[in-house]
Amino acid sequence: MEKEVSAGAIIFRRDKKIIYLFLQYGLGHWGFVKGHVEKDEDEKQTIVRETKEETGIDDLEFVDSFRGKESYFYKWEGKLINKEVIYYLAKTNTEKIKLSFEHKDFKWLEYEDAIKLLKFKNQKELLRKADDFLKKEKLSFQKKLG
Repeated sequence: MEKEVSAGAIIFRRDKKIIYLFLQYGLGHWGFVKGHVEKDEDEKQTIVRETKEETGIDDLEFVDSFRGKESYFYKWEGKLINKEVIYYLAKTNTEKIKLSFEHKDFKWLEYEDAIKLLKFKNQKELLRKADDFLKKEKLSFQKKLG
């Protein structure tokens, strides 16, 4: 069995609330920006490159101390592939998206709407963890100011 490693980002903006970016893949499901880690790239370099290619976003700011992972299997050309995707949380100020040919659509959504949009349990869990993390960070930030 072959193993494949990719890196991705749970990208968000702070409007009045936190909103997350989702891309619609060719098979119709929605998910996060992600891509194969190329030779001589680290995970964050992959995310920066893939985000620029897939969305046009070039102002990512990674959130320290958040890192998630999903693992799954899929078949490609008759071979079973064990895929692992490492996700980071990244903030952007960019609202307009320049969608690549790889995707059919995009949406910026608040957590409550986003969790309904996602099809896969592991991605729902990643989003829940990211949202909980951001809400806790916001509370601790407010405490420091007050």
